[in-house]
Amino acid sequence: MIDYESDLNPEQRAVVMSDGGYILVIAGAGSGKTRTLTYRVARLIETGVRPENILLATFTNKAARSMLSRVAKLIDSNVEALWGGTFHHIGNRILRRHATLLGYQNNYTIMDDADSKHLLKSCMSDLGVSKNEKFPKVNLLSDIISLSLNTEKDIDEIVRGRFPFFFNYITDIIKISISYRIRKRELNVMDFDDLLINWRELLVNCPEIIESYSKKFLHILVDEYQDTNMIQAEILDLMASNHKNLVAVGDDSQSIYSFRGANFINILNFPEKYPHAKIYKLETNYRSTPEILNLANKSILNNENQFQKKLKAVRKRGARPVFVPLRDVYQQADFVAQHIIELAEEGISLGEIAVLYRAHYHSMELQMEFVKRGIPFEIRSGLRFFEQAHIKDVTSFLRLLVNPKDEVAWKRVLRLYRGIGDVTAERLWKFLSSKENSMGAIFSDEFLACATSKSVPGLNELRETLATISGLRKRSPETIINKIIEGSYRRFLKERYEESTSRVEDLKQLGSFSSQYDTLENFLSDMALMTTITEENETDYLRDNNHRVVLSSIHQAKGLEWAVVFMIWCSEGMIPLARALKEEGGEDEERRLFYVATTRAKDQMYFCHTLIAHSKGTRGRVLAPSRFIRELAPSYIDPEELPFDQWAVNER
Repeated sequence: MIDYESDLNPEQRAVVMSDGGYILVIAGAGSGKTRTLTYRVARLIETGVRPENILLATFTNKAARSMLSRVAKLIDSNVEALWGGTFHHIGNRILRRHATLLGYQNNYTIMDDADSKHLLKSCMSDLGVSKNEKFPKVNLLSDIISLSLNTEKDIDEIVRGRFPFFFNYITDIIKISISYRIRKRELNVMDFDDLLINWRELLVNCPEIIESYSKKFLHILVDEYQDTNMIQAEILDLMASNHKNLVAVGDDSQSIYSFRGANFINILNFPEKYPHAKIYKLETNYRSTPEILNLANKSILNNENQFQKKLKAVRKRGARPVFVPLRDVYQQADFVAQHIIELAEEGISLGEIAVLYRAHYHSMELQMEFVKRGIPFEIRSGLRFFEQAHIKDVTSFLRLLVNPKDEVAWKRVLRLYRGIGDVTAERLWKFLSSKENSMGAIFSDEFLACATSKSVPGLNELRETLATISGLRKRSPETIINKIIEGSYRRFLKERYEESTSRVEDLKQLGSFSSQYDTLENFLSDMALMTTITEENETDYLRDNNHRVVLSSIHQAKGLEWAVVFMIWCSEGMIPLARALKEEGGEDEERRLFYVATTRAKDQMYFCHTLIAHSKGTRGRVLAPSRFIRELAPSYIDPEELPFDQWAVNER
């Protein structure tokens, strides 16, 4: 028998030992929710529920495997009959049995991302829009359709709200989405969204299916409920509609994925949806010191729409979080790098240190500083800054100004334009390389004669951009970069990427960074060195100090923990991110991001605030600390009652 009394704290035990019914578990950060779910499953089996009568929905298959492995060890028995996995995994298992009820065959194929975009491209071609240069490219079109499905909003609402520059093409986008849906059924294929959409359709239109699975799955448990979208919440509701045994575990204070379609309302309205639901709270935190939790608790109190809770530490007292005002991004990078070296000298493993930020481009100067100092690091928020496609695109233009014989740069730039693939790019390059003046040759009629007719409009755009920046050859790198953005490249990003705004922000940050260089040659030389570093560049002492410092966006850091956490760019406009405040509920979600970042730290937490803006249009402007910092330090509060210390860097 499992010793629940000694294995669980009273809060966890109350959940595990609860009778059936609708149960909402508000599981605070570091409160042992995985342990609670695992013991709940074990308890059900121990009391006579067969494993095959339990359904466990998680947001990663890895999480499901981990929980089921723990359950098997707890009860010392095989639990392979228990259904556990992601919503998509479970939906696929059910659809394999019943797809014929929806007009599919049970042997349907699941398309991966590349397959679905290939089919979408075919639908675009059939409708004759693929040749329209201003029509959204297939990557972006796929994002629009998927977002519409997962948020249950009409396509015109998605386009008007997020992609207004494609407003004139709404009718064609809708036609393509309809054609895409029909083609999938004709070809007996499903994409990942279909696994949810069709699962729900099966439950809504086939009452016998609900009855069948209600008898099979007598208990349904779901992890990370705050991250469910409306479709997933409805599926859970339908699956539990007969036996009404649904355990939803989540934390409303960590709901940060609305951009993916997650709906905060699902967890917030759970008690309204199920009036007789039992609500439990896990507030005992095993991760962080009392000082870190005190700051996190005070911060999240400023959100009105939430389940009130107060995280309580089991650990002994430690150091207070530290607020560090810094002159600019360069002093910020210097401070973080230097303090990490000092922490390493004190014996803290680099793998126990993380630097978190709201947007990927916030880490650029820090990456440069780490490279210069030989500090090993890994990026969790994407590629290293200078390895990103849009950064390489723009720097390829710059490389052509310095060296018009640069074959790699020419081919990359040429392929950016519609109608130019590898074959055409190779043919155009052979022409250019045969000329003494490659840059001048691009403006000749002979150059256009080497191209196909469909590539001519794109080449004219390229010529226009090159003519503009060639005249700026002696100007600052920042001026040239901004001209490239203002030209056709901004439109290129809008047509291809949902997150085009963040990519433009990356490029503006690149321009700001380049302003410290007098010449284009020096800037490109430094960039080349930054993108070709290897472990040999890393300081011997730090390389031997186990693992690497993690650089991560807050979104990517959720669910993880480190001994020491630095949060950079804690300035108004950076967190909360200015554009996020324009979204409904944006400030509350940004505050939840701040809360998530804070609760990743176990021992030490540093909030870095840059005083002087460094981006184009705001350079030299004094930045206020983030409102999430300011609201923790109202003017009337006694300094001794502040939830953080404040450092002056020159006093360290």
